[in-house]
Amino acid sequence: MKAADLLKHIPNMPTLKKYGRVSRVVGLMIESQGPESSIGDVCKIHVQSARHGHQVILAEVVGFKDEIVVLMPYTALQEISTGCLVEGTGAPLEVKVGPELIGQVLDSMGNPFDGRALPKGLATIATENDPPNPLSRPPIHERLEVGVKAIDGMLTVGKGQRIGIFAGSGVGKSTLLGMIARNTKADLNVIALVGERGREVLEFVERDLGPEGLSRSIIVCATSDQPALMRIKAAFTATAIAEYFRERGMDVMLMMDSVTRVAMAQREIGLATGEPPATRGYTPSVFAILPRLLERTGTNEKGSITAFYTVLVDGDDMNEPIADTVRGILDGHIVLDRNLANKGQYPAINVLKSVSRLMNHIAEPAHKEAAERLRELYYLYAKSEDLINIGAYKRGTSKDIDEAIHYEPIITNFLKQGFRDHVSLEQSTQEMIRISNGG
Repeated sequence: MKAADLLKHIPNMPTLKKYGRVSRVVGLMIESQGPESSIGDVCKIHVQSARHGHQVILAEVVGFKDEIVVLMPYTALQEISTGCLVEGTGAPLEVKVGPELIGQVLDSMGNPFDGRALPKGLATIATENDPPNPLSRPPIHERLEVGVKAIDGMLTVGKGQRIGIFAGSGVGKSTLLGMIARNTKADLNVIALVGERGREVLEFVERDLGPEGLSRSIIVCATSDQPALMRIKAAFTATAIAEYFRERGMDVMLMMDSVTRVAMAQREIGLATGEPPATRGYTPSVFAILPRLLERTGTNEKGSITAFYTVLVDGDDMNEPIADTVRGILDGHIVLDRNLANKGQYPAINVLKSVSRLMNHIAEPAHKEAAERLRELYYLYAKSEDLINIGAYKRGTSKDIDEAIHYEPIITNFLKQGFRDHVSLEQSTQEMIRISNGG
């Protein structure tokens, strides 16, 4: 670096460093006498051990007890002891970002998971930012192709829309995200894998995403064995990376699997810091952090972030607290139905329980009419299915039900799609119009 460049950094260099000392370690928390700091600031804990020598462990300020600073480390608590020096940085967590990261798998701190050094020339950004001003958000008026017939056709998504994918475990959430990542017309994918099993990370990268999807994606991962703070930071780091590219005029696809595990990590932190459990054991801070995270995506005057958030519902209960809160914040929801998966229908999207709140504003009139027609026929069959299956319905009794029985296998076949198949938005629309017209 040239001398002139070094001189530019002098005004920003701290003139006084603030220190404290670890006084106690309780459960997941570290209590320290100092340094003077604010909630969200990163501190460096200097640890000296016989096995590893001098180490610096990063921790975040998560609360205060009188004059005591309460810290939570980004890594494990091993080897931290009373008397360890705590150095305050006076700043929240920042990560490096740039186009050079495309195709890489990163950890919650923005570092490559394979241990390689970060490329040079990257920009530094904060992981926590304010959502765009509501009055500066342009209305969503343009469709975004995701390459999945059931979504493009029946639940059309717009650029900048935020959608929840609700399902129990093992119904195909990750597989659906992989299909969207490979097939979407967005400029870039940013994928957050929060609380995933270690085995599933490489499987998702190689099997669900594939080389084609990875070449236009940035993955941020925090596995289930990592501390709660790292799992939360994975979500915020991925969102910050998506915001960086949105500011450069790109249409970004952000996918987060899953927002439920973010809520669970925040509950873990909240209980450890003394928050009272509120709804089903979730602390009040959980319901504060969710809108702060989810509202950061969407449109601004420069670009857009279209977001898909998976929600893991306990026991397939779509009304559990996290599912209910997220559904109220987002612009639509896709429900994956275990019964459909058991019948071999993939993706197992229940179009009768799913909705895109913006489809009526962005879809062409002929497309909307075809979608309404198919939905009506599908609903009629679903309502009468039990009577049909036990033989209690006699053909000719109702012209509408007879028609629904005829169209049900056709509509079901339309909603099915192979894992590696790509169907354009135009193809999906034309097929729907043909079916609705009796073709």
